[in-house]
Amino acid sequence: MRAVLIVLIASAAFAGFGCDSVFDKGCPDNFELWVEYQLFMGRSGPDGDIVDDAEWDAFLADAVTPRFPDGLTVLDGNGQWRGAEGQIQREESKILIILTPIDDEQSQDLIEQVVTEYKTRFEQESVLKTVDKTCVAF
Repeated sequence: MRAVLIVLIASAAFAGFGCDSVFDKGCPDNFELWVEYQLFMGRSGPDGDIVDDAEWDAFLADAVTPRFPDGLTVLDGNGQWRGAEGQIQREESKILIILTPIDDEQSQDLIEQVVTEYKTRFEQESVLKTVDKTCVAF
């Protein structure tokens, strides 16, 4: 078991080097370098209420689509995290994926506006955000 763990750790470490070298050389032919944002948005409220499908759809229409009209992807998720009180919390979530051109200077601010709106509207403690570079082709 220990050998398997060492192999997995080594594989993960070397995998990162491969990704960096792809971006150092640029994207493959017919691909462009873009930014990928992922937002992990819990659906459980502080008083046990759930952000239902109608509320999510309204949020998407009101707060997200006007800021990112060119497109986005929404996935359903089930996750867990440790809350401020130290307890493990499990909840359904929405994963929002937004790709923007690398030179889009407004996208970071727009992402923050979406996160702030979600936290305020649904009384969320936090929204997990990730950002990465990726090569895309349409």
